[in-house]
Amino acid sequence: METTRPKGARPENRWGILVLLALGLMISFVDRTSMSAALADRHFVSEFALSHVQRGWLGAAVFWSYGMLQLPMGWLVDRYGVKWPYSICFVLWCLAAAATGLVGTLSALILVRLLIGAAEAVVVPATYRYLANNFEESQKGTALGIYSVGGKMGPALGAPIAAWLIVSASWKVMFIATGLVGLIWLMPWLLMLRNDFPSKTELVAAKQRAASVPLSNLLTSPVVWGGLITNFCYSYFAFYCMTWMPAYLVEQRGLSLKQSGLYTFVSFAGIAIVAALAGFAADRLIARGHDAVMVRKSFIVAGFIGGTTVLLGAYARSPQIALLWNVVSLSLLGLVTANNLALVKLTLIPKQAVGLNTGLQQVATSLAGGVSASLSGWLLHVGGNYTLPMMAIFVFLVVGVTSTVVLLQRKWAPKVNNYESVQQVQRAQRQRSFHK
Repeated sequence: METTRPKGARPENRWGILVLLALGLMISFVDRTSMSAALADRHFVSEFALSHVQRGWLGAAVFWSYGMLQLPMGWLVDRYGVKWPYSICFVLWCLAAAATGLVGTLSALILVRLLIGAAEAVVVPATYRYLANNFEESQKGTALGIYSVGGKMGPALGAPIAAWLIVSASWKVMFIATGLVGLIWLMPWLLMLRNDFPSKTELVAAKQRAASVPLSNLLTSPVVWGGLITNFCYSYFAFYCMTWMPAYLVEQRGLSLKQSGLYTFVSFAGIAIVAALAGFAADRLIARGHDAVMVRKSFIVAGFIGGTTVLLGAYARSPQIALLWNVVSLSLLGLVTANNLALVKLTLIPKQAVGLNTGLQQVATSLAGGVSASLSGWLLHVGGNYTLPMMAIFVFLVVGVTSTVVLLQRKWAPKVNNYESVQQVQRAQRQRSFHK
């Protein structure tokens, strides 16, 4: 939703806001993935007497509520703006994250994780609503590269910090500290971002714009389904690393909890750097006249293929070689990050439906988190080691390549209804309400 800047008001620092959005994403991932360090801590596991399957449930809980509220959050920010929905949800998830350190039963742990996921559901739809309103096509890859750094640095920094806090104090202190410290972010957010809560006139206009691309138009578009598949496949690998990498490094490769935090940092720092560079490189090619869809698809395919090297790490006998492929495979996946985000959430999507489509795409992302955490736990239980979980990653990456090549084509982008069609739909809805 776009708003008009009041006369005499200073222009908004959109790149500064973008950095804040990246930091907000980073904080959300710190609070979302701090559980992975706890799941690698024997004191935490023994206190709740967790099996492999229960560890998978606990790692997955945040993603189920996160996924369920993506569409409602997309609908919300398309109509009511970014600033206040984000602010309210931010406070809620930070407090829930801190409360994780105060509970004493498995059911209570799962409940607070569900609360975190529900509140964090606003993050991505709100961000893409802001990007759609403020950045041009030749800037989107760079903007998303910067933004995605937050998503990778969250687990990159969160893992070693969480591990250090657990070793130095306890898992309870870790959850309380990481939850409450994030609240510092709220002050610059409230000061820098212009109030975009709509007036009555703006609200009517926003509803009309959103109605021109209804959910049915999205669901009948092969591009949208292609995006759902690529987001799922990309996120399956990323969320496996967020939820199970520390445990894999400790249990199968013999690292200490602190060492596992360091290697997790290196892996996610790698994907963050590659993501930012790949987004910038794609933007430069597009600015020189190359087709945006073909450029971004090329980067996506290369990244998915590069990520399949994770299987080399699974079968490596040397711990050093295994750790090398652990870092390389996740880093190469960074070629996908910004370009997939730009292509399936902005480039091929009508601006009117960015929030709604982003919410829909995030359902696939969060589903991947839940499936990855749960399925990996079950495969670990069945196979007795981490080879089967990594084979599943390989399969999903191959599916991602196929979906990118076949479904992400401009001719299959969602259709925009003309103004008259929108008016007819609204009149029909009013008539149905009257007859009721």
